[in-house]
Amino acid sequence: MLEKINNLLLEVEAFTANTKEQVEEYRIKWLSKKGEVTALFEDFRTVPNEMKKEIGQKLNELRNKAQERITELKEKFDGTEQGSNNSEKDLTVPAYPTIQIGSRHPLSIVKNDIIDIFSRIGFTVSDGREIEDDWHNFSALNTPENHPARDMQDTFYVSLNPEMVLRTQTSSVQVHIMERQKPPIRTISPGRVYRNEAISARAHCQFHQVEGLYIDEKVSFADLKQTLLYFAREMFGAETKIRLRPSYFPFTEPSAEVDISCTICGGKGCNVCKQTGWVEILGCGMVDPQVLDNCKIDSNKFKGFAFGMGIERIAMLKYQIKDLRLFFENDVRFLKQFTAV
Repeated sequence: MLEKINNLLLEVEAFTANTKEQVEEYRIKWLSKKGEVTALFEDFRTVPNEMKKEIGQKLNELRNKAQERITELKEKFDGTEQGSNNSEKDLTVPAYPTIQIGSRHPLSIVKNDIIDIFSRIGFTVSDGREIEDDWHNFSALNTPENHPARDMQDTFYVSLNPEMVLRTQTSSVQVHIMERQKPPIRTISPGRVYRNEAISARAHCQFHQVEGLYIDEKVSFADLKQTLLYFAREMFGAETKIRLRPSYFPFTEPSAEVDISCTICGGKGCNVCKQTGWVEILGCGMVDPQVLDNCKIDSNKFKGFAFGMGIERIAMLKYQIKDLRLFFENDVRFLKQFTAV
């Protein structure tokens, strides 16, 4: 065994390598778990006691020298590679590494734009829970027990509690605000809502809304119209026109649908506006007095208006996106288009 150790010492001292790979091969040969030095330490247990001291010293010397030689040659090749890289460095490369810039989601961009527009005229932002009770989602908003909107085909109910639903509109947030805050109230409520609908290019089971509410003394329909005209022009351009068509919502009276002049054809008629020159963007109306009474607000003293819009609808018009599903599929090719927005 002593002779084998001496032979390995001579091999280690004489070892040279031309590549880093050769150094690694010898490291495995000598120092790995199945290497020759490790095997000698295993055999050391069978050495007679009178020889253990001498052979043990030689074994430690062999291991240390092998490790030193491997480390020395590795450092040599590392230094050579670094020197080679320095000599071949491309001086045209920017001083700082190129970093891929992320992008905000188009729905976040549009939501923030809407919030910014209304905040400039005094609207605050209100947030609320997505799992809502029957009163705040339906009853307080003049949606009685047998109303079609309560049907399970239209609403997601929480199975453990039939009185709880995934909110179908962010109007529920406004009910909470009216219950705990005295007029004047001027707020918008952005958030995700849920409806039991088939997913298609124009509909989804989840989407995003921004609903607005203004309650004060002597509020009129003219105030509502001027507010929405201001929003349309800030969002789609100064030349945008609006029109209001009579409609029905349980919690507003009178109610209206709001159209804007088509941003694609300028009102001349195209496929987007179905040749009418107008595109619907939101619903609105004067708050029904019964809703005010439900929330303990004196309907004889205070009036108010409310409006609601789908963020996806606004984003589709703003960026000319034709398929609603793109907003939820996280396709990087789609999202990269908004990097610089």
